[in-house]
Amino acid sequence: MPKKISRLLRVLLPLALLLYFIPIFTLAFICMGLLDLGRHSKITPELAKKYFTGNGLLTWVLSPVNLFLDLISHRNRYIYKLDDFPEGHRAEISTVLRTFDENKTEIINDIRKQLEGKSRGMLFYKWYGKNTNDAVPAFNKDYQYIKTIGVSVFNKKKSTSLHFGPLRLTLRVLYNLTPIKSDNIFIEVDGKKHFWHDDPLFIFDDTLQHQSINEEDHERYCVFVDVLRPSQFTGLQNLLMKLMQQVFIKFNGIFYKNWTFLK
Repeated sequence: MPKKISRLLRVLLPLALLLYFIPIFTLAFICMGLLDLGRHSKITPELAKKYFTGNGLLTWVLSPVNLFLDLISHRNRYIYKLDDFPEGHRAEISTVLRTFDENKTEIINDIRKQLEGKSRGMLFYKWYGKNTNDAVPAFNKDYQYIKTIGVSVFNKKKSTSLHFGPLRLTLRVLYNLTPIKSDNIFIEVDGKKHFWHDDPLFIFDDTLQHQSINEEDHERYCVFVDVLRPSQFTGLQNLLMKLMQQVFIKFNGIFYKNWTFLK
């Protein structure tokens, strides 16, 4: 209980000071957070608490940016099919997924050697537009729309907690490399479950609350790709991506503190 109170006070005290000194700005900021949170299909006290005082706090801080990105992007479908994307986006996504299929055995074997009992691992080939691993040369090419390429792996019976992605500049593309027939391996987004055995490909807005579950005695390997949201302002999106690269590449340990980074 003291920890929960401390976490709450870390948010409420600065907010009270901001309300006193810059009330209009602070009220507008709170309203933007409420508007951002309202995209969820069902608002609960637990959801609001996590968003405003828990692991959604950064998403709230970035809500003005995210709402601006909504304005310059095509309508947000929240959960996407590949056919929902323009031709250029589809071509890049399909090329990357095909490359993973062609190199799947080598990639999984390499990751398995490094995992060695660790709960969760993350291997990045490209991070916010910056190449970080040259093991698969095709991933190092310059893409117009794809900005992050990686693989996330869960060890046996390992899952994430409910959490929010920070930024709506991109959409998250997940592609399960090892789908098995089980309802115990799935991803849940905004209260809706997607089972990998139904479709190994799942694309969504990761600023919605979500979690990944693996309750089987099998490792779970998922391609992890970030692609720019469809927009008429791709040049502006890429400029923002370069700015974000400078920030996020220095602090990726904060966003993935419960993960082991693989090489």
